[in-house]
Amino acid sequence: MQIQPERLFVGPHHPDVGALATPSPDGSVHHFCQFTPKCLLAVSRGTHGNSPLRHGEEGWHDGTLRTTIRVDNEVEAHREANNYKFGFRKWKGNVTEKPIEDRSDIDKELHTDLSIVKNTEGLFFVGNIVYVFLFGWWISLIYLLICPVMFLTVFGVPYGKVCLKLAWYIIWPFGKSVQRACHLVDMSAVKPTNCDIVPQEHKDLVGDKDCAPLLVSSPLPIKIPVPTLPPRKTRKHWCRVSTFLWLLLGYPVLAVVHCLAFVLSWLPVFTIPIAKMNSRILTTVLLMAPEDIEIHSVDKKDACETRVVLYCYQAFNVYYYKYTVQGINIFALNLLPLVFVTVIAGYTDREHEYFSTETMFTIAIVSIIPLSYYIGMGIASISAQSNFAVGAVVNATFGSITEMTFYITALLRGHRAGSNCYEEIVKSALAGTLIGCILFIPGICMTIGGIKHSEQRFNSRSAGVSSALLFISIGGVFAPTLFSKTFGNLVCESCSSTPGNGTVPFTCKDCHYETVADPHLILSHIEPLVYTISVLLPASYLIGLIFTLKTHAHIYDIHVSDSHPVVHWSRWRALAVLIFATVLMASCADLCTVNIEPILSHSSISQYFIGVSVLAMVPELPEIVNGIQFALQNNISLSLEVGNCIAVQVCMIQIPLLVLFNAFYDVGFMLVFSDIHLWASIFSVILVNYIFMDGKCDYFQGTALVVVYFIILAVYFFAPSPRSC
Repeated sequence: MQIQPERLFVGPHHPDVGALATPSPDGSVHHFCQFTPKCLLAVSRGTHGNSPLRHGEEGWHDGTLRTTIRVDNEVEAHREANNYKFGFRKWKGNVTEKPIEDRSDIDKELHTDLSIVKNTEGLFFVGNIVYVFLFGWWISLIYLLICPVMFLTVFGVPYGKVCLKLAWYIIWPFGKSVQRACHLVDMSAVKPTNCDIVPQEHKDLVGDKDCAPLLVSSPLPIKIPVPTLPPRKTRKHWCRVSTFLWLLLGYPVLAVVHCLAFVLSWLPVFTIPIAKMNSRILTTVLLMAPEDIEIHSVDKKDACETRVVLYCYQAFNVYYYKYTVQGINIFALNLLPLVFVTVIAGYTDREHEYFSTETMFTIAIVSIIPLSYYIGMGIASISAQSNFAVGAVVNATFGSITEMTFYITALLRGHRAGSNCYEEIVKSALAGTLIGCILFIPGICMTIGGIKHSEQRFNSRSAGVSSALLFISIGGVFAPTLFSKTFGNLVCESCSSTPGNGTVPFTCKDCHYETVADPHLILSHIEPLVYTISVLLPASYLIGLIFTLKTHAHIYDIHVSDSHPVVHWSRWRALAVLIFATVLMASCADLCTVNIEPILSHSSISQYFIGVSVLAMVPELPEIVNGIQFALQNNISLSLEVGNCIAVQVCMIQIPLLVLFNAFYDVGFMLVFSDIHLWASIFSVILVNYIFMDGKCDYFQGTALVVVYFIILAVYFFAPSPRSC
């Protein structure tokens, strides 16, 4: 029996995946997957040979050599291609501005300016009711208090009436529109006529009765008469006495009120519609002529999409976590003032008169989160607008700058204080980053992605390469530790003899392999081994980059639309952001190390746990969010690569850089880890390699990885503090 050719099916099971059909010169059609790391195929086979797949069943085609990416412009094509390259940080957000007409309905709704009247089913949402109790009543009350003041001035009576109207509007603004009196149009009078305009091609089809279609699928344009608006009259209300009284007595008070309401509703993110409404009232409505302000309730039957001055129908929108300003995520934008507060307060309040040590440490570590985001966006912007070599250099340098600033400042602080506790904290943060990137990031992505998509598939061969690379990295990093345990001296403390027991003469506690006491072993054996590994690991990283550039150049098949990109950040602007964010990052890292000392000295929590959990994973929160977004779009391959990329950079770039820094400026850093770091890291790599074997995952496997991660955290939490602390 003849085997049918393999065909590509992109069906409703994957709504985020589209298909691009391009005719070839021979008349055949080639199908490409869009926005997927590997083409997702449903293979239709005969009964001969392998067992057939059912129609619509999804599988990974081993013969697929190209990853086809459909993007809007060339800059986004570079960004998408960089996500699949070795050593490049993965970035989900766009680096160019997408035209509003090409965005989704949710995105259009988020970026509306509240000037479009829309037909909504209902207005009594929970968020709208909460608005009345949180904002509506007290803003309306202030309007009612200003109203008699304007009436008492006699000349300000028109603005007193405006305050009265706005007081009733603000207490429940939903479903009401603020319009200019000269622009009011009776929409109920606008009725479509029965005169339909049929295009010429349809006339030709209708003329030929034999070939005339029964149904015409294309829309027919309808001519709807719209009444001509009267010419707008120029108002000279700025020269009136009432306007001066309003700007003197009423507007300043309301400006403070609306600014306060704007800030209070902007910071929680999900209540940004309230912030937009307050902004529009302050900047537009309150500056209009009193006779121009008209407030009307929108009739649901007659409501259509018309433009007005202000229309708001909801106070809460859960999708505002996607909101961006100039390409910057709203959470990163809202956390930016905290960075400046941290730096100013940290270096001016050194005696902790206003902020305690714990408070300063907390806000300093939280300030690292938005800075990590800005550094990541700067790296993605420069890499997308540059060639491969520049992108690789930027990723290798600035990609590790977040962690390196903290590690170096902590080692310098410990060297000045003469304490080895900071070295243990740095090693705990390194091990915690490895364990979190190997277990937690893939686990949480598989869990959240598996809830939306019952089963997600990825290329098991690619995952196997990543797992093998992790084995090499972990083996190289922990080789000096294994060497010291093999050739070091076993030292036991708190030894005591047991009277009357000749078989066990001594009972000892806290036995460990000591290398510091043997300078010959360190200088002659361990240090040369560390330097050798510090050369081999970056060399492996460089080989991976060359491998991606040369050998894998045929993997990517990018389809670019004919649109002109408008980048959010140019290369010079992105470079300036990178430098400025790096300076702020160094300041926040310094404040972390300064304020962590009392916590290390007086806290009952193990120092191992502080380094492995807080110091390791907080700077990686933007990367975790990127991985989750990839998983929600059924692109689990990139979600898994997010953690692998960070782990590889820790082993192949960050640790060799710390060794190099210690070689030029001796801060006492030695690449020998504690037993708990060694076994936890090795166990994590073995477990994740077992999970990735079959090339598919679900939320159960992701939950298993997350549970194991928390078990390891519990071990660190209850572990005794390091001897040096």
